[in-house]
Amino acid sequence: MRKVISNTSCLIVLDNIGLFYVLRELYGNILVTEEVSHEFGKELEDWVLNQKIRDEKYFKVINTFIDKGEASAIVLALETDNSILIIDDLKGRKIAKNLGLSITGTLGVILKAKQQGLISSLKEVLDAFKDQGFRISSGLEREILKYD
Repeated sequence: MRKVISNTSCLIVLDNIGLFYVLRELYGNILVTEEVSHEFGKELEDWVLNQKIRDEKYFKVINTFIDKGEASAIVLALETDNSILIIDDLKGRKIAKNLGLSITGTLGVILKAKQQGLISSLKEVLDAFKDQGFRISSGLEREILKYD
C-alpha cells in the first residue's frame, strides 16, 4: 500500500469543513512532518503520524523556494518509498513533479472520496472550500463537477 504524505493545506481545509475523517477512510494512516504538524496548529488524530525528515540540507534548499511545510513534505516524500504527496501550492507541485514524486491535491482527495461514496455532493464540498478561501479556477471547478 502506498504511503500518503500530506502538506498542511489539505489538513486545514478538510478539518474546517468537517471532512477530516475522509483522509483516514481513504488512506488509513497519513504521514506528516513536524513542520506540517506545527502549521496545522492543533493536535492531530492518532492516525496522522509525525515523521521527522532526515535530509536537513535538502530541506533548506527547497525551503528557499517554498514554505517550511511544503518543503518538508516534499523531502519526506523523497525519503519515503512508494509514497504519494498531497500538495496544493502551485510552486510546490511543480517542484515535486520535477523531482519525480507522485502527487495529488485536496481536489484529488475529494474526487476519490466521491468515487468511493464517502461524500454525496462535490458541489457542496467545493462551495465549502471556497467559503474557506480555497481558490479553484472556474475551468477546474467545471471539470470536477462533471463527476458530481
